[in-house]
Amino acid sequence: MTTIRHEAAVPLSAAGRRFDQALAEMFPDYSRSRLTAWIKAGAVTLDGAVAPPRQLLRGGEKVLLQAELETEVELEPEAIALDIVHEDEHLLVLNKPAGLVVHPGAGNSAGTVLNALLHHDPALAQLPRGGIVHRLDKDTSGLMVVAKSLPAHTALVEMLSRHDVERQYEAVVLGTLVAGGTVDAPIGRHMGDRLRQAVRDEEDGKRAVTHYRLRERFRAHSLIQCSLETGRTHQIRVHMAHINHPLVGDPLYGGGLKLPKGATPELVAALRGFRRQALHAERLAFEHPVTHEPLSFSAERPADQQALIDALRADAAQADPDDWS
Repeated sequence: MTTIRHEAAVPLSAAGRRFDQALAEMFPDYSRSRLTAWIKAGAVTLDGAVAPPRQLLRGGEKVLLQAELETEVELEPEAIALDIVHEDEHLLVLNKPAGLVVHPGAGNSAGTVLNALLHHDPALAQLPRGGIVHRLDKDTSGLMVVAKSLPAHTALVEMLSRHDVERQYEAVVLGTLVAGGTVDAPIGRHMGDRLRQAVRDEEDGKRAVTHYRLRERFRAHSLIQCSLETGRTHQIRVHMAHINHPLVGDPLYGGGLKLPKGATPELVAALRGFRRQALHAERLAFEHPVTHEPLSFSAERPADQQALIDALRADAAQADPDDWS
């Protein structure tokens, strides 16, 4: 375990404020919930004495924070290869392949991104969820940011909640779109299937907004770009299915196999063989949580999604105009 120690004086401007509130401003590297837990455990003293979180301050008191960073994650490290596109002392950005689960859950206790991260950097075990601040679905490929320090973790969680992290995706959907648009529809758990999410009313769902833009149109499919204003579970998949343009290959929300008239054998094989949602997190941009440097990363689409798009393009190029949707 790592021991941390900080000494500081309560600023006079904090007079009349609660201990926990002032502490969160004095030590912004740590989350308020963590600081409150340390206060309750006696790891933070006020003028040498333990004080409750709601203690009102007069300003000028001496604060001593001395705590152990305990292991947050009890999981076996595994030597799983990671495609790391950026790393510094506070964070890393990785390009996750399709098929790799991010965090252990029911039926996935090993072989995850988190197992791989703990092997790559054992110190991540001292961070909540091993530094993972957002997820990608198992069969979605692309970019993820992971915190490597408590200051970065606290800041990234706040940035994500404020929607200050730009996340851009590419998807192949069923149907021929003529333009882009925005889906603004609350999302919540499906009433009849716990594995699925669904568009719900405002009382039962959480606000969810997806912006999409048409990149390329094929005979019975479209290539689109999606940007998230919010980050709900399965958001793009649920929203595109909601407007009757589900993602190709999506096992939960897809509309089944759709073949244009006279489809080439290559396209038939590509569509039948694509057994995951055609979704790739291609761009990630944000301000570095500690240095405040602007960061931007991109990841090329994976080979299987490229092959699918190539087959759709080739089919469209050879088709008779009368066979277009």
